[in-house]
Amino acid sequence: MKKYLALLFASLAVSSFAVEKVGSSIAEGAESTAPAFENMPKDNGKIGLNYVNQPPMIPHSVKGYQVTKNTNQCLNCHGVENYRTTGAPRISPTHFMDRQGNVSAETSPRRYFCLQCHVPQADVDPIIENQFEPTKGFGGK
Repeated sequence: MKKYLALLFASLAVSSFAVEKVGSSIAEGAESTAPAFENMPKDNGKIGLNYVNQPPMIPHSVKGYQVTKNTNQCLNCHGVENYRTTGAPRISPTHFMDRQGNVSAETSPRRYFCLQCHVPQADVDPIIENQFEPTKGFGGK
């Protein structure tokens, strides 16, 4: 019995060491490296698209913007009521349609959380190399 207990404890110690080793190597990998987003542009104007139906990219910092179920600070500038006075592009009419194509006066819940599709840009080195090529006819960079 003692022999089995000793063997059991030894195997547990080895397996916990292996888990710690794997966990630490994963934690130190590229996947956990946060990009350096301190190089956000002030406002670069419109950024070229790379493919058909690509959501427009955000040409300014969104640091500190609040987008929750009750508040969407993007709409302060891009909403139908304000875009003329702010000079910001108005949100697309598609953002007012539900899945069946019915148009509403309010932003559709599925299009309300802007940062799901629209992403800010920053001048940073890529974490993982990218082989993407823009669709022919789209400038990108």
